Amino acid sequence: MENKIIKIVGFTGSLRRSSYNKAALRAASALLPENAVLDIIDLADIPFFSEDLEAEGIPPSVAEFKRRLSEADAILISTPEYNYSIPPVLKNALDWASRGKDLPLSGKPLAIMSASISMLGGARAQYHLRQVCVVLNLAPLNKPEVFIANADTKFDKEGNLIDERTKNSISRLVKALVESAESRL
Repeated sequence: MENKIIKIVGFTGSLRRSSYNKAALRAASALLPENAVLDIIDLADIPFFSEDLEAEGIPPSVAEFKRRLSEADAILISTPEYNYSIPPVLKNALDWASRGKDLPLSGKPLAIMSASISMLGGARAQYHLRQVCVVLNLAPLNKPEVFIANADTKFDKEGNLIDERTKNSISRLVKALVESAESRL
């Protein structure tokens, strides 16, 4: 195999401008192996799923989301935890991606990380997300796991990751994701 560039698509269920999970995705982009790129998608323009809306035609933001997923070799999700689960914005995007004949997530390797100001670092959301992955036929990595606990102490005011241990954890995660994608080519 030639040195193929592994294309990873990343997104988060947080819409907050100063989201620690968005910051974690930006940090992951800087920590990728040389043979990988990360395309970070903002989910803000994806409307809430409705079969009525779907019957009118796939909204352009959804079509673009699915196109970018289709072009990806792997997926990276960084999610906050809302009430012990995944945020509705994330679940909604995954629901849209699961509709129709084009199933752009099926069989793709997935790495999950989460950032939270709590001591658990979003662990419960990750476990719920893994349940959703079953029906989507995603292939989540079991290890390494990245839970960014006390996230408010791991990023500076500009959203830059300043914690070396967390940088090392994310680096191991994205390396494992790239290796998983390469093994499927």
